[in-house]
Amino acid sequence: MQTERATLDRLMPGLDDKLAGIPRTALESPGSPGLDLFRAADGPGLLAPTISGGLGATAREAVEVQYAVGSRSGSLAVGTTMHHFSLASLLALGRASETGLESVLVEAVATQRHLLASGFAEGRPGSGILSPTMSARPIEGGLLVSGAKKPCSLARSMTMLTASVEVRHDDSDRRELAVVLVPANAEGVRIEDFWVSPVLAGAESDAVVLTDVEVPDALVVRTAMVPGGALDATHRLGFIWFELLMTASYAGIAAGLVEEALANVRAPDSEVVRCWAQLRTTVAALGSIADALDRGLSTPAGRLDDSLLGEVLLVRYQLQEALPRLAASCAEALGGMAFIRSADLAHRLASLHCLAFHPPARNRAAAALRGLHDGHSLTFD
Repeated sequence: MQTERATLDRLMPGLDDKLAGIPRTALESPGSPGLDLFRAADGPGLLAPTISGGLGATAREAVEVQYAVGSRSGSLAVGTTMHHFSLASLLALGRASETGLESVLVEAVATQRHLLASGFAEGRPGSGILSPTMSARPIEGGLLVSGAKKPCSLARSMTMLTASVEVRHDDSDRRELAVVLVPANAEGVRIEDFWVSPVLAGAESDAVVLTDVEVPDALVVRTAMVPGGALDATHRLGFIWFELLMTASYAGIAAGLVEEALANVRAPDSEVVRCWAQLRTTVAALGSIADALDRGLSTPAGRLDDSLLGEVLLVRYQLQEALPRLAASCAEALGGMAFIRSADLAHRLASLHCLAFHPPARNRAAAALRGLHDGHSLTFD
């Protein structure tokens, strides 16, 4: 944990100490101070290039940051992962676009500490990662967008929503996927209560509802993709970032528990070391994938293909499988009194199960991963 916390302190000085000084129950509750501290530490610009006023973190550094943040606050790690994913998607769009708009938006995020929420298919039972929760129809000068994202992390603190939409054309049956950028204060955008569970409540995962929101063409990125099609380079890169950082965040939540179990002299050595080994193996695998992502972003010969996304998915599902047992081992090591005397332990144990709720669900990705092994492209519905 020393390496990860040192990275966090180098990129966002003082954030780790401030988080450590706040009761976890406060960080995990609605109105958590975590997001304000994250903003004050220039966290929104973590992945933005230094030339755009950002921190210019590498993928490996970003993994270490989310791991360290997760050890202090699961809500903050999960919520900010959605921001980083959205920013990484903007950067990916910039690689494929000649408009320059994405660079302007990235600079605004970094220098003005904006928070981006994500309106992709998060949280919908049975949905694929490319199944839009919103629809749009063309109007003069842009799109008219309606729909809802629920839950939507950072719903109450976001400056802008990035969302996938299904564009429906009145004159044909043709459908296409597009990405829209919607200012939080746009007419027709409203926030509704949605998240009831106390687990990860500090991530602000309420509902964002859009009703006939006009989005100008300047804030629309059209793609050649359709639901059920193979991932294009932009979406693939975005989802590599998403899976990488979300897996690191949940590993960090588990690391906080393991750290406490290791500090308990009464905890069985063999059990807590097994848990520690599981986490460090996962972090090493994530670091290797992050290094490959960094090479892919910096060199023409780098690998940003389906196989890299497949690798991070496999690491994620392996951790997802291990977390319930790890949680049980940590709970036993910490003892019944720790559970009885504070809601914090129960919240963190429950939060470890939430990795399974992020797309793509393992059962929906299994056929695609098997096909990848057999030499086919990754295709999600």
